[in-house]
Amino acid sequence: MRSYWRSSALALIAAGFCSALGVQAQAGCIGVSGTADGFDKETAVSRAQSALSDYIKEYKAEKHLRSVTVSAMRMSPQPYWRSGVSKDMFCFNIWCGIYKPDIVNKSSDTVCWSGVVSPYVCTSGAKLCW
Repeated sequence: MRSYWRSSALALIAAGFCSALGVQAQAGCIGVSGTADGFDKETAVSRAQSALSDYIKEYKAEKHLRSVTVSAMRMSPQPYWRSGVSKDMFCFNIWCGIYKPDIVNKSSDTVCWSGVVSPYVCTSGAKLCW
């Protein structure tokens, strides 16, 4: 009888460890971003931050996450019409590189550049943890 209780107690302890490890395995962090354009920097920044916020809401709903922590994270520019953006880039003999400084707040880091079609394009990035 004593070995029955000992076996039951060990099984419960093992089950507890497995469930605790399962919870830790589900926690994680990812980098997310949103890109938008505008005729001025303020509009492009606002739209990019709004796109980022919308994506975070969609991600939380899709993954059934209740609470998340959002912090600023610099992401690479994600242009619409070209493969990349550099500091000293020229397009058709016109400067079209990255504008400085980045706009950073507690929940996003926004980098802007001169677009091919729009005067300003911005990508806002964040680190999303749960």
